[in-house]
Amino acid sequence: MTWFEAILLGLLQGLTEFLPVSSSGHLQIGKELLGIDVGEDLVFEVVVHAATVLSTIVVFRRQIWGLLKSLFVKDGLFRSIAHPSRFNDGTDYVLKICVSMIPVFIVGMFFKDAVESVFGSSIYVVAGALLVTALLLLLSDNASRLRFRGCRSCCKYKAPIEAAGVSPVKAGEDVASDAASKDSRDSHKPDGAVARNGISYWQAFVVGLGQAVAVLPGLSRSGTTIATGLLCGVKRDVIAQFSFLMVLVPILGEAFLEIVGGEMAASTIGALPLVLGFLSAFVAGLFACRVMIALVKKTKLGWFALYCAVVAVLIFIFA
Repeated sequence: MTWFEAILLGLLQGLTEFLPVSSSGHLQIGKELLGIDVGEDLVFEVVVHAATVLSTIVVFRRQIWGLLKSLFVKDGLFRSIAHPSRFNDGTDYVLKICVSMIPVFIVGMFFKDAVESVFGSSIYVVAGALLVTALLLLLSDNASRLRFRGCRSCCKYKAPIEAAGVSPVKAGEDVASDAASKDSRDSHKPDGAVARNGISYWQAFVVGLGQAVAVLPGLSRSGTTIATGLLCGVKRDVIAQFSFLMVLVPILGEAFLEIVGGEMAASTIGALPLVLGFLSAFVAGLFACRVMIALVKKTKLGWFALYCAVVAVLIFIFA
């Protein structure tokens, strides 16, 4: 892989990571078009994914900092661990993110080799996965008619995390006040079971299952998690933010294991392409994260489904 190819692939990763069109699938397509063959060496994929995660952290830095602070204030995880029913909304949100990571953790621990063997396989696998992504996006656009009956009681939604006075941007400040924390919890107790922060623990786990399946190339992680959340009754603005925050720890953890395990040093890709790929993905991610998240929230997912289907058909015809 040359430095120019690394920059192109990094830009492709950064621009597609935040759209429900599969960044890993586009990396595979980009390699095919550029004639790059690195076999099962996934170091470049891990590096550019880590770069886009870093750009996500930069964009959501205030929200993330607020959530972390909420763990240490009164009614936070470390000060009310014996009374989980008293947890503030910031802690509740962090715990739901942790629940969503359980499925992908299991896949990473027990099925890592099987997943890695799929990468670098036939481009037709990517095309088939893109068709599945398109189907999921089409279904999620009609989520109101397709919600599971069991979801309706727990998915009743009143407002996103921002509306309860516990926006991740200000989570640390809001939950630091006893009165604000209590009022926030009370605001989530109208008639019927209402999920705090707009998403329940059950929903978070199901969305996590979607993320675990989406480790395959061609299956969009954001598309699968957003579609799964919508089908379970989570509002689009809530699941869009949750989808981008839930991936931070798994991808950074994977990058850390690659370094510790020595796979980074054993990579057949040179240091310069890795660095340039990282930088280009990070810069593109900073731009795309701000623009694309708003686009995903407002644009019908059916348009992304059409795009995925067209790309898949073109692969089957010309590959």
